[in-house]
Amino acid sequence: MDLVPALEEPLKQPLKSVLGPATAKVMAEHLGLHTVGDLLHHYPRRYEERGQLTHLADLPMDEHVTVVAQVADARLHSFASAKAPRGKGQRLEVTITDGSGRLQLVFFGNGVHKPHKELLPGTHAMFSGKVSVFNRRLQLAHPAYELLRGDGEEAVETWAGALIPIYPATAKLESWKIGKAVQTVLPAAEEALDPLPPALREDRGLLPLPEALRKIHRPHTKADVADARSRLKWDEAFVLQVALARRRHADAQLPAVPRMPRPDGLLTAFDDRLPFTLTEGQQKVSKEIFDDLATEHPMHRLLQGEVGSGKTLVALRAMLAVVDAGGQAAMLAPTEVLAQQHHRSITEMMGDLAEGGMLGGSEDATKVVLLTGSMGAAARRQALLDLVTGEAGIVIGTHALIEDKVQFHDLGLVVVDEQHRFGVEQRDALRGKGKQPPHLLVMTATPIPRTVAMTVFGDLETSVLDQLPAGRSPIASHVVPAADKPHFLARAWERVREEAANGHQAYVVCPRIGDEEDDPKKAGKKKSPEDEAEKRPPLAVLDVADQLSRGPLQGLTVEVLHGRMNPDDKDAVMRRFAAGETDVLIATTVIEVGVNVPNATVMVILDADRFGVSQLHQLRGRVGRGTAPGLCLLVTEMPEAGAARQRLNAVASTLDGFELSRIDLEQRREGDVLGQAQSGARTSLRVLAVIEDEEVIAEAREEATAVVAADPELQRLPGLRTALDALLDEEREQYLEKG
Repeated sequence: MDLVPALEEPLKQPLKSVLGPATAKVMAEHLGLHTVGDLLHHYPRRYEERGQLTHLADLPMDEHVTVVAQVADARLHSFASAKAPRGKGQRLEVTITDGSGRLQLVFFGNGVHKPHKELLPGTHAMFSGKVSVFNRRLQLAHPAYELLRGDGEEAVETWAGALIPIYPATAKLESWKIGKAVQTVLPAAEEALDPLPPALREDRGLLPLPEALRKIHRPHTKADVADARSRLKWDEAFVLQVALARRRHADAQLPAVPRMPRPDGLLTAFDDRLPFTLTEGQQKVSKEIFDDLATEHPMHRLLQGEVGSGKTLVALRAMLAVVDAGGQAAMLAPTEVLAQQHHRSITEMMGDLAEGGMLGGSEDATKVVLLTGSMGAAARRQALLDLVTGEAGIVIGTHALIEDKVQFHDLGLVVVDEQHRFGVEQRDALRGKGKQPPHLLVMTATPIPRTVAMTVFGDLETSVLDQLPAGRSPIASHVVPAADKPHFLARAWERVREEAANGHQAYVVCPRIGDEEDDPKKAGKKKSPEDEAEKRPPLAVLDVADQLSRGPLQGLTVEVLHGRMNPDDKDAVMRRFAAGETDVLIATTVIEVGVNVPNATVMVILDADRFGVSQLHQLRGRVGRGTAPGLCLLVTEMPEAGAARQRLNAVASTLDGFELSRIDLEQRREGDVLGQAQSGARTSLRVLAVIEDEEVIAEAREEATAVVAADPELQRLPGLRTALDALLDEEREQYLEKG
């Protein structure tokens, strides 16, 4: 909710600028704040108490920070330099403290005079600057500062009350200057239009919006902050959920062809041949999908499940049901390796049921075709012909499926694998290929906490597979601290040799390929202090393959796989590995999803700290897919106390992907999460945290659904309509339209 009409006055306009033109320009360019409403919704990140000092001990490197601290001492030094050869250069070093740590400030040249007079020992002030390291100590060079006199002067009026708001700021505009600008526009908060229906606000005891805006910017007590935040969280959750509820409501009005399997058709023939019984979870989820397919409105369902929980089988049964009912099903995979893998495993699972129209094919059979960008012209022509005539009931492909040339006889179901890798436009283009909107099943193997699913995929119904099929082996995971304990790494390579000696296979995963030309843009970039220790570049597949073949894994057959290889070569490497001809596959994350080699029992992930939590969980799911137990070794050189090691310890300690995705989210900001889903649009969430605020999101969803059911056009709620228009600028509106 970015704007409300009364607050649409620009911060910068030729005749009467609300703020000085320079300040307004910086706000627009660096913080994306253009109107009075934008500024009022730029909330403080945290609050400092005048008597309580910040934790200097926890300052993040290389970030712009604002701290409130007390001057411990100040010393003026003279030095000689090129500009001041006779020892007339001046440097002022000020040490500030907050009880938890000390921080050095340094000022040079003519810039020393004012702080030398003002920053006397015992003075309290706010300091703002970028944290850097000099001589192994943290420092702020030339920070901006604002004295906190506390004696009835201007500072006290500006920072009314005991709590000092600290705003998300930039080097060009310090937190206290933003605070003063907010002070200027705060009276306009009285005119803010309230998006919440009055009954909802009263039932939940929430503050009116103008009061919430006043209290978030100028709180007198911590209770003021808590009340304001709980009100503003409701705004964010509710407006977003109304947008999604309207989308669901509109979808429910669309027509679709109901698709019901024949009692003794293809699906029954397939089920009869399965060598195992479906898990309870697979049966339950299949029923939810079949119920949706039988309705006259398009299914929109998200199927999420643990690595190896059998999502592909559930999706295949849905596709067979649609083929039974006379339609066609398309499965969209993010990479050629994965599309080929799906095609291979689906044709193997179906056997002669995938040989429609061929000698030896079953009478219920259909044709399963593959369509990728790198296919030869003849194979491609045949695949396109099979689709347009309806000969092929199932097609599996990459985004080559979306091209204009591709036409279907009767597209009834679209299955999108690994949803987060597809742009909205791509899914939309495929859905547009049906005569009527096809049913949509979106699959992801990255488990998503329920609240994120409700926020990001709130327009989809959700099904979860959380049971692993019988016979799957547990995976043991261990962190290998290569820098502290090099013998652990030597032992890791021994374990790989032992597995190979027992007839099993191994993956070694690296973050980089290794044939990149050095990017001149990157070469010139200054290193962050974290890199000061000359942190080496991430390990690369091609280098590692060479070292291992000559060293610890000498005598084993080692092959490499990465994204820049020719597709036929990639396929040949995967076929040899699947057939057991290769002992060790050294790869990038191209093996992250969908690759299924039950004989692979061990995975070594080098530079594991360079991968995200969910990615590590995905990768680990490639081993332990057969009857022998799996082993995953996370190799890192990161120090034990750091955040990277904690992340790896979390991955090693649990196989529960939902738990890991929560940890992952708590460590990242959910702006990243919403950003990737909202086509990169900046996140609308400012105070709502999708993990902490589960209850608010769930309740807001219920309220939003009820409001939209009663008044789809929101005619009785003009404030809510305005807030929605602001949230759904054109970019987001298109995103929601396309889903």
